[in-house]
Amino acid sequence: MSAKIAIIGGTGLKSFPGLKMLKKEVVRTPYGTPSGPISYGEYADCEVIFIPRHGSAHTIPPHMINYCANLWALREKGIECIVAVAAVGSINAELYPTRIVIPKQIIDYTYARPHTFFEQDLQKVKHIDFSQPYDETLRQRLLAAAARVDLDCYDGGCYAATQGPRLETAAEIDRLERDGCDIVGMTGMPEAALARELDMAYAHCAMSVNWAAGRSQEEITLELIMQATKTATKKVQTLIASLLQAS
Repeated sequence: MSAKIAIIGGTGLKSFPGLKMLKKEVVRTPYGTPSGPISYGEYADCEVIFIPRHGSAHTIPPHMINYCANLWALREKGIECIVAVAAVGSINAELYPTRIVIPKQIIDYTYARPHTFFEQDLQKVKHIDFSQPYDETLRQRLLAAAARVDLDCYDGGCYAATQGPRLETAAEIDRLERDGCDIVGMTGMPEAALARELDMAYAHCAMSVNWAAGRSQEEITLELIMQATKTATKKVQTLIASLLQAS
């Protein structure tokens, strides 16, 4: 069986044609319990692991996720590549709801989240190079997988990671745009940095599910977000299947 790939995201990603789910496992880590049990699957002779970032019932808000436990558990299971799937709001006018984005940069606006493994019992202070926060090889694999199935993916852009769980004000979105951000979400950090600390290749597969505040005359409602999420999830399922097929 070929190398393991981990998918961090929602439960809807664990069901698409050809994917065989094998088992679930509750994992303990030195950093506590992950968001939920790890699920193991198989597709095209490739082993894939799923972990629900917000918990199995989607009950853990972004600022309460145990990112350290999630990433440590994946590393302990031998994961080398992580595809992080997340819903985002669109700031860039090109990134209409339901479009998939493979961002290249990230700006961290979060606070008070445990954000590093390098805090205690150090022989010396540890700094990671985070100039390019996403693994470029994995990014290109995702883009190639999208091209094989004629899926429209936006290559590049900057992800703004905000604290949540509330959505942003229109003025805050204006600020993010001035900072150079194209999409906004609440789970991108510290997840990406923790993966880098553990030497795991990490890339984001962002699903645009709404226009960010002030970018549309429409009110941002849960109903509209869920409709867009359903459509975008089907696209991501197709993308993941294409990625695993080539792994």
